[in-house]
Amino acid sequence: MNVTEAVENYLEAILVLSQRQTEVRATDICAHMGYSRPTASIAVKGMKGNDLIQVDDHNLITLTEKGRRIAAAIYERHTVLASALMHLGVDKETAFSDACKMEHDISEATFTCIKQFLASHTHQN
Repeated sequence: MNVTEAVENYLEAILVLSQRQTEVRATDICAHMGYSRPTASIAVKGMKGNDLIQVDDHNLITLTEKGRRIAAAIYERHTVLASALMHLGVDKETAFSDACKMEHDISEATFTCIKQFLASHTHQN
């Protein structure tokens, strides 16, 4: 299954929200991402149909194992890229904003090199 950038963003949002709070609902996702309820509802339905999330009888949303793997990979990219940008002198807000744009398109090879570079340079300081 080919996961779109939009779905990756939703999965990452669910992961981040689930780390901050005990329950995640579509309204929480809307507030976090700044999307309307109908837009989020369509996304939730699609993610549920692709076995990326589960929605219980109380409308609580949890990631499936497949959804968690994708979300964790995107979140790692986001945080590593933001860290690399801040290491270069970019302010935190801009670094996280730019990392969000970069995380979906960067190749695995380039991302691995950035992680290795960052690891070797942050341990020296």
